[in-house]
Amino acid sequence: MNPSNKSVAIIGAGPAGLMAAEMLSQAGIHVAVYDAMPSAGRKFLMAGKGGMNITHAEPFEQFLSRYGTRRTELEPWLTAFSPDTLRTWARGLGIATFVGSSGRVFPTEMKAAPLLRAWLHRLRGAGVHFYMRHRWLGWTTDHKLLFATGDGDRIINADATILALGGGSWPQLGSTGTWLPLLEERGIAVTPLKPANCGFEVSWSEYFRNRFAGQPLKPVRVSFKNRQASEFCQQGELMITEHGLEGGLIYALSAPLREEIADQGYARIYLDLSPDRESAAVIDRLSSPRGKDSLSNHLRKRLGIDGIKAALLREVMSAEEMHDPQQLAATIKALPIKLLATRPLAEAISSAGGVRFEAMDSHSMLRTLPGVFCAGEMLDWEAPTGGYLLTACLGSGRAAGLGALAWLQGR
Repeated sequence: MNPSNKSVAIIGAGPAGLMAAEMLSQAGIHVAVYDAMPSAGRKFLMAGKGGMNITHAEPFEQFLSRYGTRRTELEPWLTAFSPDTLRTWARGLGIATFVGSSGRVFPTEMKAAPLLRAWLHRLRGAGVHFYMRHRWLGWTTDHKLLFATGDGDRIINADATILALGGGSWPQLGSTGTWLPLLEERGIAVTPLKPANCGFEVSWSEYFRNRFAGQPLKPVRVSFKNRQASEFCQQGELMITEHGLEGGLIYALSAPLREEIADQGYARIYLDLSPDRESAAVIDRLSSPRGKDSLSNHLRKRLGIDGIKAALLREVMSAEEMHDPQQLAATIKALPIKLLATRPLAEAISSAGGVRFEAMDSHSMLRTLPGVFCAGEMLDWEAPTGGYLLTACLGSGRAAGLGALAWLQGR
């Protein structure tokens, strides 16, 4: 059988679906990409508005560790499509990149649009066809693909299908998660979608919420120990919100915090408000005579603690406790905050859960649906922000595209 006479339908025009299309079109396969949205890569574009972070330049072993419990499953994809490979691939699209001070890799223009525009141009030149405003409804009784369009339902027949439907975050951009019941009906093992890289809810006082929501809290160090005695500690920046906490520092801990809340109903973190000073130095500065200075002025002059940090201390300490230098110093170095819940999935940057890896073979094909492959964020994995999400989506799309090609060639 000549695979070039075959067609593949890719459902989802995000990075994973587009990379699968690239692999197949390069091999001469007829590729059609379907998406419910009016244009391709909408979440990709939105994520790149604040500075498109495409991957990370840290040592590869450390890079792999960011994928947690799914490292083993993702490692073959990430080895084949590594951060260095991704940068070379972007350069082939005319997109130069650079490594920022944090190790994150950015396009020189700091935007997603030029990369996506060049990529779509290359795919169309390779014969890939795009069908937008096609919302996938599942399969017909004779195993064909069924889509809802503005002109009514449409039935598509393809020799292979790649599902790259995204997770459940930012549903307004296309990742709705409505595909889960369609796969469950077919007996595909899935894990419910949960928020990842998400904010958490805190019961702030009305004064604190009204006064400080929307303000950054920096620098701080977050410490957390779960019930299994695993410890997490990281320094960075948080954002106070009306509902609780947001920001890269809390996103990086979202997986263990989410699981702790699911396990015992809450998670308690500790903030070091003076991360660059040892406890002894904090006590020493607080114990020095303050003369006519108020406690607020004393904190500001001796430790640089004022504004939002001082207000946080008052959230958790009584006036009597704050006038005890030992107790005040201990709280400055480990201020407790009780996280009550994650923010809703729709607000999260990404999602955890999805199609279980056990439901697929080594070529990303669903074991009970021959010829149907899965890629991207709809799979059951998660990673922090920092380029890890995009790199794995591209790597999984590449693997699914090559898996579909191998399957067609073997028939």
